[in-house]
Amino acid sequence: QVQLVESGGGLVQAGGSLRLSCAASGRTFSSYAMGWFRQAPGKERAFVAVISWGGGRTAYADSVKGRFTISRDNVKNTVYLQMSSLKAEDTAVYYCAAAAEYRKTMVPDEVDYWGQGTQVTVSS
Repeated sequence: QVQLVESGGGLVQAGGSLRLSCAASGRTFSSYAMGWFRQAPGKERAFVAVISWGGGRTAYADSVKGRFTISRDNVKNTVYLQMSSLKAEDTAVYYCAAAAEYRKTMVPDEVDYWGQGTQVTVSS
């Protein structure tokens, strides 16, 4: 069992930066691929980024490539999403996710655990 708790969301101006954190409980954190999704009002939950269990592989949605960076600390049981050059269209609730298998595009059906979400609002 893994419990995920996100933090770090908030209101930021366009062009600014935020760092999201996702703290995981459970001894098996390091065996999971970890990812971030986001969901804007009226839209489906969308993949943002994923990192393999050891941190050696990462992948990003085209919309965030070059602006967002995913990382993890398996000692602290935490995964991060560093977001830079934020745009109004990045506004969404961001969810942390854990999956048993690493895929370049994490899909919701393969997620084993979800966090509760954290709101990110980018003002233009």
